Amino acid sequence: MNISNYLRHLKKNFNLHEISGSLGDLGTLLPIMMSLAVAGQINLTSTLWFTGIWNILSGFLFQVPVCVQPMKVVLTKQMPIEENMAAGICVGAILFFLGITRTIHLIGTFTPTPVIKGLQLGTAIQLIIKAHKLIPSLQWTIDASNWADNNTWVLLSFLFVVACYRTRIPSALILFLIGLIFALVLMFVTSAGDNLPRPSVIGGHYPDTIIVPNAEQFRNGFLNAGLGQLPLTSLNSVIALCALIDDLFPKKHATTSSVAVSVGIMNLVGCWFGAMPLCHGSGGLAGQYRFGARSEVSVIFLGSCKLFLGILFGSSLVGLLQVFPTSILAVMLFISGVELGSAARTVNDFEADEVLKRENFTIMLLTTGTLVAYSNDGIGFVSGLVSAVLLSMQRLGLRTWFDRTLDGFKSVPREWRDQSLKVPQTLPVASVNENFASAGEQRDERLIVNDMNKPPIYDSQMRPELNNTEPSNFSSNERL
Repeated sequence: MNISNYLRHLKKNFNLHEISGSLGDLGTLLPIMMSLAVAGQINLTSTLWFTGIWNILSGFLFQVPVCVQPMKVVLTKQMPIEENMAAGICVGAILFFLGITRTIHLIGTFTPTPVIKGLQLGTAIQLIIKAHKLIPSLQWTIDASNWADNNTWVLLSFLFVVACYRTRIPSALILFLIGLIFALVLMFVTSAGDNLPRPSVIGGHYPDTIIVPNAEQFRNGFLNAGLGQLPLTSLNSVIALCALIDDLFPKKHATTSSVAVSVGIMNLVGCWFGAMPLCHGSGGLAGQYRFGARSEVSVIFLGSCKLFLGILFGSSLVGLLQVFPTSILAVMLFISGVELGSAARTVNDFEADEVLKRENFTIMLLTTGTLVAYSNDGIGFVSGLVSAVLLSMQRLGLRTWFDRTLDGFKSVPREWRDQSLKVPQTLPVASVNENFASAGEQRDERLIVNDMNKPPIYDSQMRPELNNTEPSNFSSNERL
């Protein structure tokens, strides 16, 4: 496709459906980015710049609406900006190495699925806890001092989000706009924002913060968050994403190596400037598709908006975010946690053996429990692996376990040579059946998506027969 044809393609696809689709993953991005910016755990200017740039470049590179979203495991920790950036750099460097050496495939092949689900569930619980900590200071009594931030708004926001949960209404964007209106009134009309910095466009805003973590910050960042983020990103942001692209856009195949390198570059560049650690994600792609995105135009548009805001306002928006109603922000964080936690529901979707079902569920809960208890994903990840080993030893017997583990190690060269995409059975797959109505009639569309971050719209989306990939010789539990 030459440049003129490609420009015509972009123009043709610039429509309301694509603009609507660009909002599909804002429910995760907005609350996390806002809370981190207010807490000083990221640099807002750099985050807007680099998320915008990566949105645009990802659109041009993959030519599908690949999202750019926060590394949730890293960013749910109460770590200083240096440790957040260190965790992002470490995960980015490892993924970049796994991508260029084409070994990223091995992560998905040999990591037990219940451990991954436990990490997701633990991170979801931490998001919910983070939302809960915003609530205690709020009151039910409404007066002139708290008219925009009280428990009544918590209740109304919660009811609104739940009422829109199975619809295409962008509830997160609507809540954000309502909160933004309240914040503008509080800053410019009342005295609440008198001592806060005002949004400014003077001179423009550019990434001028350089973050250089020391050795201890690298160690803390990687062990506390990066170690747990690594398998989650490898599976959800790389392997599952490639599978979903093949299902939704069969003509736009993306290799696991190219996606891993993309995630690596995003963090190896942006984190040195204080930008939020980022990844791609199958849930984000499913969410954007669900709201109408069918081409790269949606993410190019979204990236351009982020970049424009970064240049025009940048970190001067932090003062405005500080008066953003915590009642609305708490609900947005809570729903983000619920959506992430819903990923755990698939841990036994394709397992018929009751003993293995119970074992998988136990491993997932042990991983979640230790992660939440210590607020450390590294501990959660290691405890999940150890639990999987010990439980599989008891189930299989020591000799059988040893033989299967040895066979698993012997299969590594074969698995590395076979770079065909084999999706683990509990990772998302999708199929699309679109019926285009005649001219002037409404387009009828049915999307079946079983993804790791977004809940299905209808129960009929949970169709196990959609995954017809052949399992490898040994399941992840058996390899242990």
